[in-house]
Amino acid sequence: MKIKVGLIGFGRMGQMYWEEMQKSGRWDIAYICDIDPASRELARNLSPSSRIISDEQEIFDDQSVEAVGLFALANSRKEQIEKAVHSGKHILTEKPIADTIDKEWEIVDLIEKYDKIAAVNLYLRNSWYHQAMKQFIAEGEIGELAILRICHMTPGLAPGEGHEYEGPAYHDCGMHYIDIARWYADSEYKSWHAQGMRMWDYKDPWWVQCHGTFENGIAFDVTQGFVYGQLSQNQTHNAYTDIIGTKGIVRMTHDFRTAIVELHGVSRTLRLEKPFGGKNLDKLCNLMADSIESGKRDPGLPLMRDSAVASQYGWTFLDDARRHDLPGIGNLQTLEEIRERRRHMKDGYGLLRPKKTIV
Repeated sequence: MKIKVGLIGFGRMGQMYWEEMQKSGRWDIAYICDIDPASRELARNLSPSSRIISDEQEIFDDQSVEAVGLFALANSRKEQIEKAVHSGKHILTEKPIADTIDKEWEIVDLIEKYDKIAAVNLYLRNSWYHQAMKQFIAEGEIGELAILRICHMTPGLAPGEGHEYEGPAYHDCGMHYIDIARWYADSEYKSWHAQGMRMWDYKDPWWVQCHGTFENGIAFDVTQGFVYGQLSQNQTHNAYTDIIGTKGIVRMTHDFRTAIVELHGVSRTLRLEKPFGGKNLDKLCNLMADSIESGKRDPGLPLMRDSAVASQYGWTFLDDARRHDLPGIGNLQTLEEIRERRRHMKDGYGLLRPKKTIV
């Protein structure tokens, strides 16, 4: 039997989850809720068998709904998670799990006492390339893991294009890379130093590089910024993971279409090239369905605690960058040119960019 679910939030991410749930054939999408009339109209066209609503409470009050998908903005999530717990529903949510650190840890405390399945989208953990590299490391092929270097620089969302509650780019997007570094290190962050840049003289740093150590001695460098050739004629990316051990290395690059993994171990040298896989929502939704059906949480499902830790260090590293010299290069006129260009672009999933900008 299909799992009856209600989706809250039908923007970019909500539509992506809907698509993957539809494809899997494992979910009965009974409700789609959004406060935006245009999003509700789109939902009616795409999912005529779903009940399209503007009041999320209908989902929580329907005892036949087994699970909720929470894909609206972060400022709504704490209340929605609390409602889901009160009504006894399984929970699948986007990150961050709330709009402030204090609220996130309140959710962690609540969920860790909850007897239903609750998971958050930290999509890199389910990517084929990170799984392959971690397995190679676990087999001892690179000796002891020593240094983690992770970089994700793209044109990406410009300042003011939807980061109001999720924070600047290094928190909203960067927390994925902060999380995956911790996942590889299997340790907690110990020390750090961050440097930021206020590109186009925007109030918040839109590029940050942070380096430091974990408690087990592993060193890290996590760089993220949506600053990479915003107005270049042909846009490009610089995205890699470079892991150095005492004996060998593993590394990955991708262009959002293809990921290339190179494994240089003591007994094997491998080169793997496969489709990138996007947000891996198909894997996440299937792991969630498996867990609900079996009644046993799959260990591949990221915990609310994992999200809260990544979010906390995202904010911590941003605050550290602000305490150091924080130059601003460029001007707001260039930023407006970037915003105007992006208003007429489509993202990698074929969805129109938001029309609204926040100064």
